[in-house]
Amino acid sequence: MPSEKKIFIVDDNEMLSMALEDYLTRRVDHEVATFTTGEECLEQIADMPDVVVLDYNLDSEDKNAKNGAQILADIKAFNAAIKVIMLSSKDAHGTSLQTLAGDADFHVFKSEEAFEEIATIVNGLP
Repeated sequence: MPSEKKIFIVDDNEMLSMALEDYLTRRVDHEVATFTTGEECLEQIADMPDVVVLDYNLDSEDKNAKNGAQILADIKAFNAAIKVIMLSSKDAHGTSLQTLAGDADFHVFKSEEAFEEIATIVNGLP
């Protein structure tokens, strides 16, 4: 069985975060932390997660809050070895190319298959 992974989930949709955490609990040996803003994630990044599941569209009430692409850049600047799975809606197809060009390791569209795709990616990490 793969070794335990430390996973950070960053999404302003708390219901999605809770559902993803529950799904991963059944599929991946892991320790998970959830955050509703990228800034909260960055405050804890020194805990060295193995993977960050990051929403591209972080719709914070704080208009000065960073979006997913900015948080991705900050994570990679801190430690490029941290794997990042970027989440976006299907109507943001150009987002996929932008996030992969911006050093995201994986891109997953929010869909019915997204949770399974994320679990497969996480389980495949060393």
